[in-house]
Amino acid sequence: MKLKNIYSVLLIVFSANTFAQSGDTLHFKGETHFKNIQQLTFGGDNAEAYFSPDGKSIVFQKTSPKEGIPCDQIYSGKLPKKGKKFEYKLVSTGKGRTTCAYFMPDNKHILYASTHLADSACPPVPDRSVIKKYVWPLYDGFDIFIADLNGKITKQLTNNPGYDAEATVSPKGDKIIFTSTRNGDIDLYLMDMDGSNVKQITNDLGYDGGAWFSPDGTKIVWRASRPTSDEDVKEYKDLLAKGLVAPTKMEVFTANAAGSDVKQITNLGNANWAPNFDHTGKRIIFASNHEYKRGFPFNLYMINIDGTGLTKLSRDGGFDAFPMFSPNGKKLIFSSNRNNGGTRDTNLFIVDWVE
Repeated sequence: MKLKNIYSVLLIVFSANTFAQSGDTLHFKGETHFKNIQQLTFGGDNAEAYFSPDGKSIVFQKTSPKEGIPCDQIYSGKLPKKGKKFEYKLVSTGKGRTTCAYFMPDNKHILYASTHLADSACPPVPDRSVIKKYVWPLYDGFDIFIADLNGKITKQLTNNPGYDAEATVSPKGDKIIFTSTRNGDIDLYLMDMDGSNVKQITNDLGYDGGAWFSPDGTKIVWRASRPTSDEDVKEYKDLLAKGLVAPTKMEVFTANAAGSDVKQITNLGNANWAPNFDHTGKRIIFASNHEYKRGFPFNLYMINIDGTGLTKLSRDGGFDAFPMFSPNGKKLIFSSNRNNGGTRDTNLFIVDWVE
């Protein structure tokens, strides 16, 4: 998980030729851990698909101007049986921009961030011709909400100036972790399920985001940047003052659920992000472009929680990211450019996981 519309933004920097090289295929040679791959969506930008606690449904975000969805909205649907079409419905308001949806423990409600209270229109994207850097926007209008599966908002959890988003829920059902700029930096926070007892748990300068709990709820994993040189620190602070962050240098970190015992798991360079635990809690799956000096493709990798055993999982020549294992570890869902006919479409794919 998760910064708004990262997949769409990333795709802008790729050339049309890059996508054509990916080829119209579902399964690439060397993807030995994937079996019975199934494409769930067809067209637009579909990403951040995450399983419900019972493993029967997913929630995800979608942008598709051709379908009248100018910026991301949240959708949910039950996973289809083999050979059946994936049916899904809108569960956000249809206003503003949304991001980072996640199921609540009851399987009946979802958590997501939205800008709809700040403005019903889609917020503007950064003008990269002026900024001349690859950046992500941190929209101040984002707050975190709970809604039922019919789209009715039942509770607003945050109401603070600044960016509040990228929330996930502990399997214990007692805590929500999220990213916020409320202290002037981009840090991780914990709160109770009703939004109370907010506690900051990261303090180092840099972007901390996209955090997930381990299956037993005792640990967290997230992506972080750690600017250290005077030049990097200045660039980071200058962009942050404009509500932006450059995510080109990120590594994977872990800690205990309350934020103690922080460990850097990867030291690969480039962008290592969208980390998540496997169903055992002993391995971490994530997306990375560390093999490529030009910054793409992005592929999926797995690493042991102690930083050993790095394994490349996917082989798409474009973009593979946002991986999540089903609760029983038998399925893996992710977003990819594969089989998109040479377009910039990003779709959802689900596979049987093979050890």
